[in-house]
Amino acid sequence: MSKSKAPLPLTPAVFHILLALFGKERHGYDIMQQVKADSGDTVKMGPGTLYGSLDRMIEAGLVAKGNTQDPRRIYYRLTALGQTTLRAETERLSRVALVARRQLGSE
Repeated sequence: MSKSKAPLPLTPAVFHILLALFGKERHGYDIMQQVKADSGDTVKMGPGTLYGSLDRMIEAGLVAKGNTQDPRRIYYRLTALGQTTLRAETERLSRVALVARRQLGSE
């Protein structure tokens, strides 16, 4: 991932992490719980996937370490690029879903 533009499509892990961080700083366990809730318990993210993804997302400029008042936890927040990327991926997924619904005759 480059710092100027994240490649689309995003992996499911990256998409769910960005979504979990939208509008709120969170620490790792909180992110995992939000991903679980957002996905209706269908996506379970372990620490390896979460922290490996966060490291790559920080490097790409999508996420930054937030302001923490609890020295035991690291909080993460979306950057402007992270928000833009989340919106772009959401729009891309919406278009794909629309095409799929049309082809399946659901609309």
